Amino acid sequence: MFDNSSTRVPFSGSYAKDDVDFLLKPVQMRPTGIDEKEAAIQSGRRHYSEMISEEARPDQRYLSIFEDAWQRGRERIAAEVMAIAREIRAGVEEGSLPAQVTLCSLVRAGAPLGVLLHRALRDLGVDSAHFGISIIRDRGIDMNAMRYVMGKRDPDGILFVDGWTGKGAITRELRHTWTENTGRRPVLVVLADPCGMADIAGSNDDWLIPSGILGANISGLISRSILNADVVGENDFHGCIPVDHLQDIDYSARFVDDIHGLMRQQQGAALAEAVCQDQSSGTSNALTLDSASAVTRIMEIYQTENPNRVKPGIAEATRAVLRRKPHHVLVSSEADPDLQALIHLCKEGGVDYSVRPDLTGPYRAVTVISKVS
Repeated sequence: MFDNSSTRVPFSGSYAKDDVDFLLKPVQMRPTGIDEKEAAIQSGRRHYSEMISEEARPDQRYLSIFEDAWQRGRERIAAEVMAIAREIRAGVEEGSLPAQVTLCSLVRAGAPLGVLLHRALRDLGVDSAHFGISIIRDRGIDMNAMRYVMGKRDPDGILFVDGWTGKGAITRELRHTWTENTGRRPVLVVLADPCGMADIAGSNDDWLIPSGILGANISGLISRSILNADVVGENDFHGCIPVDHLQDIDYSARFVDDIHGLMRQQQGAALAEAVCQDQSSGTSNALTLDSASAVTRIMEIYQTENPNRVKPGIAEATRAVLRRKPHHVLVSSEADPDLQALIHLCKEGGVDYSVRPDLTGPYRAVTVISKVS
């Protein structure tokens, strides 16, 4: 049991102790029903970070889809993580990064990639540390956590890690708040970057990253981060709730151990090359423009003025069906094996979906959130 008193003690969740230090405050909160939460968010009465619903338990069919995606994607993940690690090591060797590299994973989606990348860097002889940090749209990055990191590690070696980019909302939040608070330009590392806004990526593909379709039970058994003044004080780290009810189906350690084993087998072989994009110019690339165009067109068709109701990319679209109140789902192909988890959720939950490759742009799936009057 956790109380809501102030605490700034790093913990590793269900990962090994040397895999990650989560800089989060474990708290307890009454869960908010999805309908109540959606109404409060859309009315502007409350920010999404002030509330949290109990995390649903995936059914056996859904877990089977995840395990299939894991088996199909494990070699690609291993190869692309090693490619990213080699790119970072090259930066250290060339002097564009200091000897001390510090990974700050954006929880929760960044945690599995951060653990794997941290292990890969250590295998390559790089002085690496790994922290799990909260960032919240419209509220910014947790500067209490970041000041903790900068007190222990070289700030010039900080790299932010996320699983993927959707339409770039969190990336823009990161750039704004990190630069505003430190005067530094953040460097973002992701596995999949379909909107072209990361600095280093495994690829620009929107593909089924297995960890993207699960929640706490692939991310160390923690909830998404919480910023509610009732449980998080001014000097606290952002909060989270331990998700113990999914402990019996926790894949967090098994997943990274499996991929890390493959990475060690591949270590001497260059099976993939990282994608590096110069974000310092501030100019939009073709992927970013294509992403923005797709989101704008969907907003027009579904008559929404709020881009936060459009969730593009396989992972974001799937998470929106799990955690929000979906209105409609667009998929690029009904036969695509990478979309079977999402389509399963739609069928199980009675969510309308349609095959519209003409609308999805650089993405393979997009979920539109229902408007709550």
